[in-house]
Amino acid sequence: QVQLVESGGGLAQPGGSLRLSCVFSGITLDYYTIAWFRQAPGKEREGVSCISTADRSTYYSASVKDRFTISRDESKNTVYLQMDSLNSEETAVYYCAQGGLMRKIEEFNTDDYTAWGEGTKVTVSS
Repeated sequence: QVQLVESGGGLAQPGGSLRLSCVFSGITLDYYTIAWFRQAPGKEREGVSCISTADRSTYYSASVKDRFTISRDESKNTVYLQMDSLNSEETAVYYCAQGGLMRKIEEFNTDDYTAWGEGTKVTVSS
């Protein structure tokens, strides 16, 4: 089965940076999507960023665009999320997820993802 393991969470100061990693295994599809979601206390899970292995396209939610960067190391089955200019709104548990090809990938529909990691917590505080 597909497994995903997140790491890199922790405490960051406002304006600081953090890089999350998602190491995955067991994906048998040639083309698939890896996404980052987050869930803050008392809020719904929301999409943050995703990348398609089909065309290497990347997508971001409006709230993180220009501050976050998703990338993939194709030799290591790892996807990264570089988070810069962090603020308190980024405090959440971050989850890595995998799905197949998606017609509307930019909508970050959780139902499109069939495998999830257990999450890594990010806290932004001074």
